Amino acid sequence: MNASITESVDVVVIGAGVTGLYAVHKLRELGFTVRGFERGHDVGGVWYWNRYPGARCDVESVDYSYSFDEELQQEWDWSEKYAAQPEIMRYLRHVADRFDLRRSYAFSTSVTSAELDEEALRWTLRTDRGQVVSARFCVFAVGCLSSTHRPDIPGVEEFTGATYHTGEWPHEGVDFTGLRVGVIGTGSSGIQSIPLIAEQASHLTVFQRSANYSIPAGNEPLDDETRRRQKDGYAERRRLSRISGGGSPHRAHPSRTFEVSEEERRAAFEKRWELGGVLYSKTFPDQLSDLRANGAARAFWEEKVRALIDDPEVADLLVPTDHPIGTKRIVTDTDYYETFNRDNVRLVGLRENAIERIDGAGIVLADGTLVELDAIVFATGFDAMTGAVDRIDVRGRGGRKLKEVWQEGPRTYLGLGVDGFPNLFNLTGAGSPSVLANVVLCAEQHGDWLGDCLRHLHEHGYLAIEANEEAVEQWVAECRDRAAATLLTSANSWYLGANIPGKPRVFMPYVGGLGAYGEILAEVAESGYKGFDLIKG
Repeated sequence: MNASITESVDVVVIGAGVTGLYAVHKLRELGFTVRGFERGHDVGGVWYWNRYPGARCDVESVDYSYSFDEELQQEWDWSEKYAAQPEIMRYLRHVADRFDLRRSYAFSTSVTSAELDEEALRWTLRTDRGQVVSARFCVFAVGCLSSTHRPDIPGVEEFTGATYHTGEWPHEGVDFTGLRVGVIGTGSSGIQSIPLIAEQASHLTVFQRSANYSIPAGNEPLDDETRRRQKDGYAERRRLSRISGGGSPHRAHPSRTFEVSEEERRAAFEKRWELGGVLYSKTFPDQLSDLRANGAARAFWEEKVRALIDDPEVADLLVPTDHPIGTKRIVTDTDYYETFNRDNVRLVGLRENAIERIDGAGIVLADGTLVELDAIVFATGFDAMTGAVDRIDVRGRGGRKLKEVWQEGPRTYLGLGVDGFPNLFNLTGAGSPSVLANVVLCAEQHGDWLGDCLRHLHEHGYLAIEANEEAVEQWVAECRDRAAATLLTSANSWYLGANIPGKPRVFMPYVGGLGAYGEILAEVAESGYKGFDLIKG
């Protein structure tokens, strides 16, 4: 062993969020030695960092939970239909405690590089704390929404007040009582935090570049009878979720939008509106592929939302006109639109009056107006899908950098493997359903496939597995063509990397759905891992 190596294991797992925790559990259960690394101080992943006011999941709590252990399913009681960040963190900590997962992790530790030893076909990983670990397999479970993005606004360093990013929220919280606050961004974190910040601030100014579609969560507490009914029905609920597109048991209407009467169509939209959240975009099966069908869903949504907003001019700013509904992820909110009826809230449309710069006193707009502020909140999202992988120096065959291989967009086979990078796996990221589905079931789907794959290699005496170039090219084309057949590519969304200046516009998730993707994974495994080269020792 190289003298600089501080530890040698079968597998390194990077990340202790939903995906990483399950991967560690699954691989340990199969007898592999595992070392995990997590840059946060504890488990939780995206939920560890996203502690902003109002942070809440847009998948129902009962579904946003692990299914791999029946006792775990039965013992945990969710308090609300849509869980907030503190409860999700309690759940993930409970899982970590119950399965003793922390003992495999080094926390407060960032992996800085991962380099392939081509002769041994092992990975050498280095951290910011000096560890040098040799691993046969390198597993990225770094999450799609964990690399925060701050826009490059001139003068931000001159601001004399406090600045925050929703994706790096102080653990002790922030008290905005009596302060003049500016929130830049109206994506998910902005929409969820704005109502609560408005309740504290003396005045809140919201700076909006692009309006987004949001739907009230319709959140409610869960009583004992509801929880008992959910737990009794878990087996069927999970079965339906695994064969669905998005990883939930809810089904789209069996007919296309205009195959039913207007009365039936409105009733279907009303039912999804009451369900709340992101699934509104799947009310009818043709909503994200047919512009006229999408228009019907949008019209119903607009009717509902305008009824919540007192000022028609404010409503005009808050209703999107630049993309079909559902082509950016629909946000799940609580009292967002009603917040703009408050006397202490002002909306600034940046398309009409852009931010020119930030100075010591606040934000200066293009027309010269100075908005004086005591605090600025950047609700500006993430370098999604690939950002967390890009910040690690990953080098495969011939010293090729993964970031360079992906410079025109992520290239994967099944979202899992990359040609030129044997024994490296990227879980629940680009090239898989990931952000378009319930990530907990995605994590189990990938974790189970990975476990079976590594066991297959062990039992058949293979040293390594590597996606071949042809399979990667075909999968990239498959993902591109599937996306092109929908309306999803018509929006400037983070699905395409459109929020990051200079990032190539490539639709990164697999849009075929969790169920169809699971069938592809199973077929690949049953064929002896076609599309991969299996390498003997």
